Amino acid sequence: MGWSSISKFFLAGRGLSFRTGKYFGQALLVGALSGLVVVAFKFMIHLGEVWIFDPFIADAPLTGCRGVLRFLLPAAGAFAGYLLIRRFDSLEHARGTDSAILAYHRRHGYVPPAVLPIKSVASVLTVASGGSAGYEGPVTLLGAACGSVVASWFGLSRKARRILMTAGISAGIAALFQAPLAGAIFGFEVLYSSSDVEYDCILPCFIAATVAYSIFAYFCGWGALFPMPAFAYENGLRLLPYFILAIIVTFAARLYITVFKTSERLFSRTKKGGAGARVIYGGLITAAIGLAVPQVLGTSYGVIRDVLTGGTLGIGTLLAIFWAKVVATSCTVGSGGSGGVFAPAIVCGGALGGAVGLAFARILPASWGIHPEAFALVGMAGFLASTIRVPMTAIVMVAEISGNHQLIVPAMWVCGISFWLNNGWSLYRSQPHSRESSLVHRVVGWVAQ
Repeated sequence: MGWSSISKFFLAGRGLSFRTGKYFGQALLVGALSGLVVVAFKFMIHLGEVWIFDPFIADAPLTGCRGVLRFLLPAAGAFAGYLLIRRFDSLEHARGTDSAILAYHRRHGYVPPAVLPIKSVASVLTVASGGSAGYEGPVTLLGAACGSVVASWFGLSRKARRILMTAGISAGIAALFQAPLAGAIFGFEVLYSSSDVEYDCILPCFIAATVAYSIFAYFCGWGALFPMPAFAYENGLRLLPYFILAIIVTFAARLYITVFKTSERLFSRTKKGGAGARVIYGGLITAAIGLAVPQVLGTSYGVIRDVLTGGTLGIGTLLAIFWAKVVATSCTVGSGGSGGVFAPAIVCGGALGGAVGLAFARILPASWGIHPEAFALVGMAGFLASTIRVPMTAIVMVAEISGNHQLIVPAMWVCGISFWLNNGWSLYRSQPHSRESSLVHRVVGWVAQ
């Protein structure tokens, strides 16, 4: 075999070759950098919980000086995060996943490197102080910044920057949620509100997500984020109650989106005191809601753990948590606070699914084998698919974060129905509907630059 044949074997053709591995090394580097950044971010979250949330929010009494402090902290934390981001003009609109999507479609994939330290601290201040938000929005922006930074190191084109930025988004989610496959899919799926994906980003997303998850798990552990008992899907009759769950999830998701966008609009019209005052107002409203429903403060991950393990929360309490979480998140993030809406969507879906499961367990015969914990998990998937427009991510995500892979069939059923019925509804304003409506694909020469 001559040199030309050997060269052709490795470099030519449409199959596996060095050529098809373009950006492999850079994606690997993005995954490694993102993994380390998320480890540091996780450490900051831990410090925020130990120093702020646990002593002054979770365990604080409702009366006395600590009660007053508990009421004021969500506003103070959100305002401190706002001031930190406001200090850097280039980060003024660094809202989270929405900003990452906007950067992909309109800013050539560029995310300022200053996002890494500033967004991390601002988000921890907001959520650890009791703000109703999640850490996934910040972590997607952190991952996107890592991809943008690596592209700058190598002097790559705008197209390559967008691809690596997407790989960073995947890496951040894969690490923080300890869900490598869901994180990989999220990066190339979240860019559009339809079922379109960015095909050029698929392989880099898989590489970056794998590396980031492995690095994060090495430092923080390999287990599932919210382990639950193994409830199997073994009765076809359950498709009927799951269908009803899908319908309920669909309209509940529309309610969440409507309240969130209405909140954004109302806060934007509040001129007195400027943007800083709006953040304070949102924090105060969140704190007031927390007085009645304390489970909504912070990430509310305790609610997820309760509903997935058959806890003590009843139907009325779960429905109250759902409604309160919707309003509190809309006030925290809609007013300009630093945090994400992805994790609150999981909490809302889990609370709603758990309530529906409890209701069906009471009215249906025992032979149906209704487990409210399973409905909570599937409700999380359906709500995520419907509000964030990521059905494939949602199906895989709930399996990975719970360690239960036996409910994929009902998750597919509920996600498919709710995603289809909510076509045109999305929490993210920056999501184009399809590839044809994105500047990346509409403007001649845009992709090649």
